[in-house]
Amino acid sequence: MDRFRMIFQYFQSNSESVMNGICGLLALVSVKMYTCFDFSCPCLPRYNMAYGLGIMFVPPVALFLCGLILNRQSLVMLEEWRRPQGRRKKDLAVIRYMCSSIMQRAMVAPVVWIIVTLLDGKCLICAFSGSVDPEKFVGFANASPVQVQQLLAKVPCKDDELMRNNTSRKAVSRYLRCWSQALGWSILLILIVAAFLARWLRPCFNQATLLQARHWSNYIDIEQKIFEETCCEHSRLFAHKCILHFFESMRQEIKLHSFSLPREGEGAEGEEDLLRGITDQDQVNKLLKMWYYERPALDVSQVTQRHPPGRERSPLPWADSPATWSKFPQHTDV
Repeated sequence: MDRFRMIFQYFQSNSESVMNGICGLLALVSVKMYTCFDFSCPCLPRYNMAYGLGIMFVPPVALFLCGLILNRQSLVMLEEWRRPQGRRKKDLAVIRYMCSSIMQRAMVAPVVWIIVTLLDGKCLICAFSGSVDPEKFVGFANASPVQVQQLLAKVPCKDDELMRNNTSRKAVSRYLRCWSQALGWSILLILIVAAFLARWLRPCFNQATLLQARHWSNYIDIEQKIFEETCCEHSRLFAHKCILHFFESMRQEIKLHSFSLPREGEGAEGEEDLLRGITDQDQVNKLLKMWYYERPALDVSQVTQRHPPGRERSPLPWADSPATWSKFPQHTDV
């Protein structure tokens, strides 16, 4: 049980591992979808190509969009790209790194779908059966051009009455399947070689820029998570305080239900410690707007100078609880 808990905490704290898991899951879903799909070519001269190419390329577009939707970093990247600069400048290298990482993960499932369809060959046979040169096959020698187009369109339908006794149907089907599988294996080989070169030639170049972009992309993701966690904790404390004010006239009933209330002399001080002076909706909205438009600079020395070592800084209300800090993600992949 402890091992499963450690694995769950690792995936919960590591965004890259979660995204890689989602990427692999989408790839498996694409293969399962294709195997369960009932492929039925219309076997009509005007519709074969539209149907075959549609089955080959429309689902990959849907899978690509699903990959973008499920990837949390796509929203973080868009927010970082569109946010006002404020006191923190934008780094285009970080945005490009995040965009490249998002696109690579989103393209896995569509590429798997296309390769599987090419290796199976049904889509390409349906799409290009009417484009085959009939002079290469003996069975179409005695037919008129119109009959040849009709017969070629019927090649994917092996149970059709016109193609049952035609000896060239299997030859055309084998010819197109051969080209389809050759194209599929070629694409797979090119992708493997490209991944191999990218993996082994990357250390030959300067790694400082890549390391910086990867570090700050992780920082932006973690910062957004911690901000959302802190907002949720503050909202809980704010709601708790509002409820206590609402039920102030029912002090005895609240005590019976084990609610902890501030004492008589701790009203102003308790409220200040609880919410740090943020006591109404306008102040919360103002702080959220300042976070969006005036994102603080990445310089912790300013915070250190503002709070000298000899003077103890008053902790945030949600910093007193060790359980709160355990919720924050601990990213170790730098």
